[in-house]
Amino acid sequence: QVQLVESGGGLVQPGGSLRLSCAGSGTIFSIYVMGWYRQAPGKQRELVAVISNNGTTKYADSVKGRFTISRDNAKNTVDLQMNSLKPEDTAVYYCRANRGVIGYWGQGTQVTVSS
Repeated sequence: QVQLVESGGGLVQPGGSLRLSCAGSGTIFSIYVMGWYRQAPGKQRELVAVISNNGTTKYADSVKGRFTISRDNAKNTVDLQMNSLKPEDTAVYYCRANRGVIGYWGQGTQVTVSS
């Protein structure tokens, strides 16, 4: 069992930055592929970024060049640095730990980009 807790969401103006953090506990964090997903009102949950055990990253086209995912296995954390935020980035952001068919979600943190 893995417990994931996100933090760092909030209200930011367009062009601003936020850093989300996800703290994991309950297992060997390093064996999981970690990811950030988001869900906007009325839309399906979508992948934002993932980072593998060895640090390989993948991003949605909509956030490439603006967002950066990183992980610290010693601290059991995975972060998402979000720069140049746009109103369309507004959503609930979820952390996920995945290993094969097994996956765990955090409770989500709200990010609102608005002037």
